[in-house]
Amino acid sequence: MLWGHANVSHKSICVYCASSRRCDPVYHDVARQLGRILAEHGYSIIYGGGAIGSMGALADGAVACGGKVVGVLPKFMMDLEWGHQKLTELRVVEDLRSRKHMMLSDSHGLVTLPGGSGTLEELFEAITLKRLGLYTHPIVLVNTRDYFAPLIDLLEHAITERFMDERHRLMWQVVATPEEVPAVLEAAPAWSVDAREFATVR
Repeated sequence: MLWGHANVSHKSICVYCASSRRCDPVYHDVARQLGRILAEHGYSIIYGGGAIGSMGALADGAVACGGKVVGVLPKFMMDLEWGHQKLTELRVVEDLRSRKHMMLSDSHGLVTLPGGSGTLEELFEAITLKRLGLYTHPIVLVNTRDYFAPLIDLLEHAITERFMDERHRLMWQVVATPEEVPAVLEAAPAWSVDAREFATVR
């Protein structure tokens, strides 16, 4: 299945972020700012549906500005009452795999905020799908407190060691603040199914 249908002008953006309450509050502040900024620029948001941590802050920021926010929550999380109650729509799905598929397939761009293993796993799956030409939309990392620096270094190391092609650097863009996100989503380098021609480093 091809997970890239149109350009970002369709304005449905997937956001990956964390549920931790114990991280530095600046991460929640940035998530709230991102929600507000995306809403103010006319983007709808699809995210993991949670009510706490950066997830809750993202949704709160967008909802406060009248933005459309769609949450996608696995059934077991709904049973634990982890869902945000003030969203435009809360979709309950069977499991985490279904959640990830719906979030990406219904989006026309991806923004990733700092997070733990779940957030990183989602991000790497999206990068892998883009490498294979199965997801063709922008992927933007919001590098609050230089959080993603080790990850970016690792990706650069993978390119240096020829596990990835130099053209794969174009798959993601990095910004320091949420204010930069809308412009970078619109200006991200074009990507297409032709990327599968160099997905394998020969």
